[in-house]
Amino acid sequence: MSDERDPFARRWRVRFESFAAARDDDAGIAGWSTSGLATRFRFFRRLCDPPAPGSRWLDVGCGAGTYSAWLAEAGAEVTGLDYSLVTLRKARTRLPASIRLCAGDATRLPFADGTFDGALCFGVLQAVSASDGVVREIARVLKPGATLWIDALNGTALHARTREWRRRLAGKPPHLRYESARRLARELRAAGLRDVRRHWLPIAPSRLQALQPWLETAAARAAFATVLGAGALAAHSVLMRATKRA
Repeated sequence: MSDERDPFARRWRVRFESFAAARDDDAGIAGWSTSGLATRFRFFRRLCDPPAPGSRWLDVGCGAGTYSAWLAEAGAEVTGLDYSLVTLRKARTRLPASIRLCAGDATRLPFADGTFDGALCFGVLQAVSASDGVVREIARVLKPGATLWIDALNGTALHARTREWRRRLAGKPPHLRYESARRLARELRAAGLRDVRRHWLPIAPSRLQALQPWLETAAARAAFATVLGAGALAAHSVLMRATKRA
């Protein structure tokens, strides 16, 4: 979803398209584990009010269309964008014809300024070398007052730091790009978005899925939100909601 002169972006696209070609389930096509996608989707639905009927929404990095389908079922007019033709072909077979699909680059969106009432961007920032170009482009195509939901892998989490440290010791290049929640919030504001709200998303590893229901209790969610450093150190991902300035 970014400039493919960048070696990191090129490696990620090859990896992503191999996932999409080999799998036929929504999670596999998008490069997620089944439990990981289910948790993310459940978490998002808990936080997000359904879109207004007839509103125009953009799903950047739509993958197989899990989120696009949910938006459309609520009555939104949805456009899904992805850079993988393999993925888009598979999405087309499972999504209603009312959902528009197009191939494109998240850093150079093929839409006019102020086109959409809302946008989602999930699973994209981990595959680019920097978030600011994606954030600016999405902000550009949003109408004043429009809503953006965007996520990133949490770069301050202990498990993320440990994983990347081990890769460096082994002489391996970065596998994923992790983001600082504070830096992402600054980039959202710099792009003309306001009312930035942060939500920590804990996801248990596949082998420890028995813990996931506990991580989603009201008490656990409150602890991640209010206990100093809890979310930053333990959450797998961070989900941001922001509004385009008038």
